[in-house]
Amino acid sequence: MKQIFLSAILILSALWGASAQPKVIAHRGYWRAEGAAQNSVASLRAAGELGCWGSEFDVWLTADDHLVLYHDDEFEGRRVEELSLAELQHHTLENGEPLPLLEDFLRVAQEYPELHLVFELKPHNNKTQERKAVQASVAMVEALGLADRTDYISFSKEACLGFIAAAPEAKVYYLNGELSASELQELGFAGADYNHFLYRFQPRLIKRLHALGLESNAWTVNKRGTMKWLAAHALDYLTTDYPEVAMTLYSE
Repeated sequence: MKQIFLSAILILSALWGASAQPKVIAHRGYWRAEGAAQNSVASLRAAGELGCWGSEFDVWLTADDHLVLYHDDEFEGRRVEELSLAELQHHTLENGEPLPLLEDFLRVAQEYPELHLVFELKPHNNKTQERKAVQASVAMVEALGLADRTDYISFSKEACLGFIAAAPEAKVYYLNGELSASELQELGFAGADYNHFLYRFQPRLIKRLHALGLESNAWTVNKRGTMKWLAAHALDYLTTDYPEVAMTLYSE
């Protein structure tokens, strides 16, 4: 009887350990895969085929109201939000793909039903344009049937609050790092998506988030030692440029 009890404890411990590992999110897709590039359709496909929990990507609204994938604030010396789609479309990614339109990108995501989408809206200087971007993004995600597996993140608190209002069933996480766990809860966030250095500086932050029913994500985690530390502190999600490393580490 004692042996059976001990075996049950070991099995439960093993199951708990497996479930406690952070879910792995490919930062800007699995862009290090052969033939891929950051924020490319190929990187999205590679993340899905690798078996990542999620794939993160960056979105802007152009001056003529097209949603596109692009990371940097500027393109050829001008703010992305001030450019038309035509002015951006001659840009090609490092793998030769054209600059992706969000709609085309999301249609590819439909082919990978197990892959979650971590939708980062870049902070727009023009807040009217940013609010328009929030509404258009939510409408497109819902129209394509992806609402149940799309989370929203941003460094703009205003954009995040817009997502919370526009998509109340979605999970929204803040990136900037200055809000406490209780402030995040009061504002309606699902949790924090903070730089991994902040978690190391405040080692009890993850525990405080969990105590309030909130989740934790860390970016951008590329070192095995940090991956191990965050897992040991019960981080929920981990965003990395090396998803294959994190997934191998967490399966050991």
